[in-house]
Amino acid sequence: MNENLWTAYEAAAATGGMLCARGASDGADFPEESWSARGISIDTRTIRPGEIFVALKDARDGHDFVHTAFKAGASAALVSKAPEDTPDGAPLLLVNDTLTGLEALAAAARDRCFGQMIAVTGSAGKTSTKEMLRTALSPSGKVHAAQRSFNNHLGVPLTLAELPGDTAFGVFEIGMNHAGEITPLTRLVQPHVAIVTTVAAAHLEFFENMTGIAEAKAEIFKGLRKSGVAILPRDNEFFDLLKQRVRENNPAGDTQRIVTFGRHEEADYRLVGVESLGAEGMHISLTVFGEAYDFRLGLQGEHQAMNAMAVLAAVDHAGGDRAAAMEALAGLVPVEGRGLPQKLSLAGGEVMLIDESYNANPASMAAAIKALAQNDPRARKVVVLGEMRELGPQSAEFHMDLVPVLENAGIDRVHAAGNEMRPVLEALPSTMRGAWAEQAIDLVDAVCQDLKEGDILMAKGSNASKVSALVTELQNRAKASG
Repeated sequence: MNENLWTAYEAAAATGGMLCARGASDGADFPEESWSARGISIDTRTIRPGEIFVALKDARDGHDFVHTAFKAGASAALVSKAPEDTPDGAPLLLVNDTLTGLEALAAAARDRCFGQMIAVTGSAGKTSTKEMLRTALSPSGKVHAAQRSFNNHLGVPLTLAELPGDTAFGVFEIGMNHAGEITPLTRLVQPHVAIVTTVAAAHLEFFENMTGIAEAKAEIFKGLRKSGVAILPRDNEFFDLLKQRVRENNPAGDTQRIVTFGRHEEADYRLVGVESLGAEGMHISLTVFGEAYDFRLGLQGEHQAMNAMAVLAAVDHAGGDRAAAMEALAGLVPVEGRGLPQKLSLAGGEVMLIDESYNANPASMAAAIKALAQNDPRARKVVVLGEMRELGPQSAEFHMDLVPVLENAGIDRVHAAGNEMRPVLEALPSTMRGAWAEQAIDLVDAVCQDLKEGDILMAKGSNASKVSALVTELQNRAKASG
């Protein structure tokens, strides 16, 4: 960011903190009061000059890195104590608790912005939907959204605290592992539009059943503004529950509305048809409150087409230009780890790698496999699947449910990593079975030996399965051979 987001006095007023500095200054008059910042960071490894460093106490105590932050060019540090190794004259903003201070900056940034706030949650598709919204809304005004998947108790306030005052649309991804985690985040964002992409098996280890996951996703409505719009998946089995929670969130005098998307004949934004265009993405036909439209989306897979329905609903109800949004979505490309295609030259020839390694749950795994099936029908299709985590007692069943998905998609070869994936591999026809290993990285040699010129390889698994390490090694081998 190039613009100044915070001055010393603005940050102090927002947090109720005290502006101070240790030791003697370098001659400047009151350096603790004269700084300004163009961004905020909680990590000295990625901090940029001119940003406020927030010394959070998380896995490690951020106060141990205040000196490093100033060496990297931090304009100030938000602290709850003044570390002894802080450079003389370095500006500090002293508060009782740094996370509370960050949240206070976030709330102040929200209150000084008159743009439309959009919040996205769901068991799958959050980041893809956020990126679609960034692209679709850009022709209609200035969009602010996190560059990465900042969707937890640290990422959401950090993204909100960096919200420029002249933003037209703020887009916030809100995730959770446990019940109760979404409530404080949505109340902090106070969205005008709240999207639930889907409710599916994810983090089921921490819930008694799927209804618990649906209830947790419905927490997003607790922050929805009085005149806000809830955008719900009409096809989902928990649609009625989500709808009821929106209604319960409507005190007397509130005018919140419900808008739906899906293939269901009653969906307001109804997906009518999807035609694969190969590398060009998909041609999508839809109706909006009964009126027919069509456009091209630069991504593959019906799950992405469904995300696009929610996005167009959000564009309309946040005051964006729908026609411009449809045109912009044609140029959308996948982000790293979420379907990003790249050509690799390996020993067996040039192949297309589809990197889906960011994370996985049963819904997103099935969607990615089905999307792969829509690619070039002439190409041989190979997948590397890492096991899915946090699925609770039904984990083995959820894994085995992938067998018919793989068979129906016409996948040619399956390589698998992790103990939960081994029975899946063994249940497949012998012609489909590739190699198995406990760790995905140990499959690299087998995968390279299996790949042939023109193949399409997709890699997907939960973060803990470290399929991303296999992707990195394949990329490194391609570079070495080039």
